[in-house]
Amino acid sequence: MKQMEFASLFTRYEWCWEMSKENISNKIFIVAELSANHGHDIQVAKESILAAKEAGADAIKLQTYTADTLTIDCNNEYFTLNSGTIWDGTTLYELYKQASTPWEWHEELFNYAKQIEIKCFSTPFDNSSVDFLERFNPPLYKVASFELLDIPLIKYIASKNRPIIMSTGIAMIDEVDDAISACKEVGNDDITLLKCTSSYPTELSDSNLLDITFLKERYNVNVGLSDHTLGNTAAQVAVGLGARVFEKHFILDKSIGGPDSSFSVDKNELKEYVKAIRDAESALGVIGEDFNNEKKSGRQFARSLFVVEDISKGDVFTSENIRSIRPGNGIPPKFIDKIIGSKTNKDIKRGTPLNWDMISS
Repeated sequence: MKQMEFASLFTRYEWCWEMSKENISNKIFIVAELSANHGHDIQVAKESILAAKEAGADAIKLQTYTADTLTIDCNNEYFTLNSGTIWDGTTLYELYKQASTPWEWHEELFNYAKQIEIKCFSTPFDNSSVDFLERFNPPLYKVASFELLDIPLIKYIASKNRPIIMSTGIAMIDEVDDAISACKEVGNDDITLLKCTSSYPTELSDSNLLDITFLKERYNVNVGLSDHTLGNTAAQVAVGLGARVFEKHFILDKSIGGPDSSFSVDKNELKEYVKAIRDAESALGVIGEDFNNEKKSGRQFARSLFVVEDISKGDVFTSENIRSIRPGNGIPPKFIDKIIGSKTNKDIKRGTPLNWDMISS
């Protein structure tokens, strides 16, 4: 299959995932999203990074914010969740305080990821978190679904001239248009859009995975899936639709609990998830390869022209003494009309594949 163009994520960095439009990686990029799944224990966070690496993920993703950079401490109806989410009853401030990754952990986590050779990057949620992350020379940035409408933030992130991945979960199409334009306005067209359904977890019937193809065709950018479904079905379908980046919430052990644990995969589930993607990726193969492979398995059983009666030198080939039969060692059957009526230049025994050097010119 002619590989889908995938822009040069990480090419400027020593420990980067090397990929460019000219030298395209064959490997789908799988991101384990740590999110809030650390229980406010840095050792759990580090063990999670190692587990993600061992499960086959290509990268671990953090989220960089504080409750105060995302919202205000207020419990009126605007700031209290009550819309059918798994977090209903809590305030935004309480949720983000519980879910945030301490900024003082970041240097240690980035260094640890580098040490064990797994990519590490983050989702910033305001300009100050972008400035903070810049000190770690991140290979790329991620824009969360709920921040896709924050065009000033997207411009600021994109202005750092690093590859940018954006989830499209809550966006209307004109808002995706605006986000793409914001990146390009500051000279950054190294964009990946992730199809995302912002429900936790997402039912398969609500996934609308055909949007992956739609996003690719409308914007001519790299595409992928931010996957909140349970199981591996959506991921395998997405591979077939051209997704080249996958993001999945990951938790070391579901007993850790936390706001994202119910829709996160553990190490064994992540390993199965990665395998499902790799299997689907392998099954896609290469467009046209089978049709250009003359030695591919099974061709020996194709039909071809065989001599089916003993023939003496000078005899005429007829429909009675040559036939199209299996196996495929002789002249292709399409030439039979050209051969009938010509003469043999040698004695030929029954059961011999017909070859061009047997026919008088």
